Amino acid sequence: MAPGLNGKGKKKSNKRQTVQSKVKCPRMCKLGEVLDEHIKCEFEKHDVEATMKTMVKEPYIHHVPVLTGGIGYIGVYNFYNEFINKMPDDTKFVRISRTIGKDQVVDELILSFTHDRELDFMLPRIPPTGKYIELPYVVIMKFNRGKIEHEHIYWDQASLLVQVGLLDPQRLPVSGIEQARMLTQIQSALVPDYHHIQ
Repeated sequence: MAPGLNGKGKKKSNKRQTVQSKVKCPRMCKLGEVLDEHIKCEFEKHDVEATMKTMVKEPYIHHVPVLTGGIGYIGVYNFYNEFINKMPDDTKFVRISRTIGKDQVVDELILSFTHDRELDFMLPRIPPTGKYIELPYVVIMKFNRGKIEHEHIYWDQASLLVQVGLLDPQRLPVSGIEQARMLTQIQSALVPDYHHIQ
């Protein structure tokens, strides 16, 4: 059967497809809004209670490179209680891309900050180095009934360790701040209007 035909030689109707598009977009766009509110509660409001309200009753957070985060309401609450308001004052996120699916949002970001305090969730047991960091950072948020069910967060730990001076890129096949800079250059050539989250 030819594409676009219904088997009787007649063109398929696009009515159903159009209705589905109209229904899905608001729901999917709402997921992005919930994620934006979640980030705002963390990094602007510094409000653990408000952050938790964007999540299901028993969420979890997993920082893949260093196995930090929390499981269940108490675990996540305790993690946020230690994390929120402890990020360096110059912390900034620049969104490279956002992909929204039926029940998941993926943000590709550049995270930048000065390592002027201990950051146990990223650099456990590493004292402040005073180094400026730029790091590609991927956040995958899974949703359940419009609330965040879990966060999987990825970054290249080797790049972070190069930037704080703990790995030598001359001796290992790793790179530091160049990762973020190259991604930024490529993105700005393709999409000149970055979306700064903070």
